[in-house]
Amino acid sequence: MSKLDRKMNADNTKKFVIRCRAIIFHDGKLLLVRHSSDSGYVALPGGHLEWGEDVKSCLSREITEELGVKPVIGRLLYVNTFVSSENIQPLEFFFEVLNGKDYIDSDKIVRSHAHELSGIYWVSPEDNVKILPPKLGDDFREGRVSSNEVRYIKDDEVR
Repeated sequence: MSKLDRKMNADNTKKFVIRCRAIIFHDGKLLLVRHSSDSGYVALPGGHLEWGEDVKSCLSREITEELGVKPVIGRLLYVNTFVSSENIQPLEFFFEVLNGKDYIDSDKIVRSHAHELSGIYWVSPEDNVKILPPKLGDDFREGRVSSNEVRYIKDDEVR
């Protein structure tokens, strides 16, 4: 769970959080980021929905802020929910991003929220990287991320 989530729920009440995440591929590799506040893991890029936003607008804003390139958003591929140890239940939407090649030279792109990330990585299915949610990581390693159906994940692992 991110420091932002913990801060949002300092009073430990039960809360919902809506997140939008990008699945960005190029040459069989998946783009992952490491957030400055959570150096213990890597994640798919994206973030929290702001009041009044729809999920695609949220994803476009977050990716442009974090990675400096406006995404071409494709299909919704996954929906995930889980309950965190901080009594937060995220509802996550994972969309494909069609312009993966535009993110290749990410270290040369001007990013307005560059301070939020401590790293940007391209990983292959053979790399030993833990991707959350685990089902999406398994699908990536088995070449099944892009399909013609939206997959619902109920991640029972408490994080």
